[in-house]
Amino acid sequence: MASSEVEPAKTILLTSVANTIERFPLREGSFSYGTAGFRTLWERLPSVVNRMGILAALRSRAKGGQGVGAVVTASHNPIFDNGVKLVDPDGGMLSPAWEGYATRLANASQYDVLLTVSDIIEREHIDLSTVGKVFIARDTRPSGEILVDGLLEGAKAVGAHVEDLGVLTTPQLHYAVRYSNLNSKSSSLQGYMENIVTAFRKLVELNPKGSDVKIDPIKVDCANGVGAIHLKHLAEMLSPLAEYRIYNDGTEGVLNEGCGAEHVKSLQVYPIGLDAAPNEHCCSLDGDADRIMFFYNNGETSGHAEGDGFKLLDGDRMASLLAGFIHNFVLEAELDKELSMTVIQTAYANGNSTSYLTGQLKLQVMCTSTGVKYLHAKALEHDIGVYFEANGHGTVLFSDKALQLILAGVESNPDPDSSKKARSFHILLQLSDLLNQAVGDAFSDMLAVQIALLYRGWSYIDWINCYSDLPNRLAKVRVRDRSIVKTTDAERRCVSPPGLQDVIDRMVKEVSKGRAFVRPSGTEDIVRVYAEAETNKLVDELSNGVIAAVFEIAGGVDGKQTHKSSK
Repeated sequence: MASSEVEPAKTILLTSVANTIERFPLREGSFSYGTAGFRTLWERLPSVVNRMGILAALRSRAKGGQGVGAVVTASHNPIFDNGVKLVDPDGGMLSPAWEGYATRLANASQYDVLLTVSDIIEREHIDLSTVGKVFIARDTRPSGEILVDGLLEGAKAVGAHVEDLGVLTTPQLHYAVRYSNLNSKSSSLQGYMENIVTAFRKLVELNPKGSDVKIDPIKVDCANGVGAIHLKHLAEMLSPLAEYRIYNDGTEGVLNEGCGAEHVKSLQVYPIGLDAAPNEHCCSLDGDADRIMFFYNNGETSGHAEGDGFKLLDGDRMASLLAGFIHNFVLEAELDKELSMTVIQTAYANGNSTSYLTGQLKLQVMCTSTGVKYLHAKALEHDIGVYFEANGHGTVLFSDKALQLILAGVESNPDPDSSKKARSFHILLQLSDLLNQAVGDAFSDMLAVQIALLYRGWSYIDWINCYSDLPNRLAKVRVRDRSIVKTTDAERRCVSPPGLQDVIDRMVKEVSKGRAFVRPSGTEDIVRVYAEAETNKLVDELSNGVIAAVFEIAGGVDGKQTHKSSK
């Protein structure tokens, strides 16, 4: 666009922005864009969501008109909450620099919104002749329909073409954005379904033990969320090869109430309405189906009583299972010298999971700060990056280099039955299609776990027996000002306030297999304390000691702390 045309074009755009934000006045309070975007009581969000529509359109125009996504969801939060999160053109999370713009826009006065938009246009050198494209979706919350209207208006005010994809899982939207920008026919919802179903079926056929080996049925708690809608379709497409028995499908219960991945992980109890018979395979999705938890009843009880006989297989277990499974085929394909494979964890990963990965599986493990955006970014630095948070959010990423080598191996060995090496190339190719390359995805993770167990002939019992978790505790300490607590080394070391880390180090040295760290919350004045040790008695002593140190040195405001513990 010629310079003489820039100012009139900007004036027209800013006038359009002014008109839309007048309809969505700013609510009281402050907003901060985090890993999950914005998330709070839905009544506070109309202005925020409208402005994120504006920002999504600006982001698209800054990226030369590539598609950008916006999803209205609050994931595992209660039904009266909602939120909004933006998706970059590669299908990943919003660029950190643009997270800053998001926070500025969300908190700006009506007048300052125009200044911020103008500043973004100048800083990002946005060509105003470029037409933006925004894909939007939402989960099943009733408030979503209201909020999506504001999102649509905001994006259209900046001249973007908007495609409303309706009610989708969050990973489905990420997938759609990624593959739309690759000009792929598989960017549609049907394309997403066909892609993972085809990969799953081919993997069953490629099973070295034979394609007629039985796949264990799985009971799936859908948290009364969006996952239930699309899992019913997926189950139909995979029948009779695999059987999915759906619970908490939204017809009667309340979203995330007594069910879902967060409920199962935090309380380590069965979801409401799902009776687990001994050794039955079960799992729970979260409200927007980007996280998954696996669990079973070990047979000690009926599985009806709260927590009795309950055994959890969390994100650490998924990372261990899938990393070992994939690495085996990397070795058989003789790609281990050409490809780097790394497992990415956070400080919350159980110490024995890390020991299993490095000691038993001989894999490289790296640690990042808490937050899936940090794990995803680190995984992208490797040819095969396996990342999972303990909460069940994660996937396996294959680099362009890895895919090129795998494809070359398939082309050189078109018959998978010709050798073990040939079969391994074909298996790796299908796994790269099955596992969502944009974001953690409960559906693709569930199918990948089923394939790994099928190939190995494992039950959940075999899976959990790979290693034993160290007893651990997670606690919260309320403080006057969380900002005085600062960390380094992927949040494993505390550098402020002075002396706190020295106290933690002394306590850890006195405990067998002890480990502990503290980190401030990103949203409220609390400090999280994580501790693990060889026995429950030792971990209780360590946890209580670190809590007391944080309270004294970091300025605790009361003596009431909240604990979560492993079982």
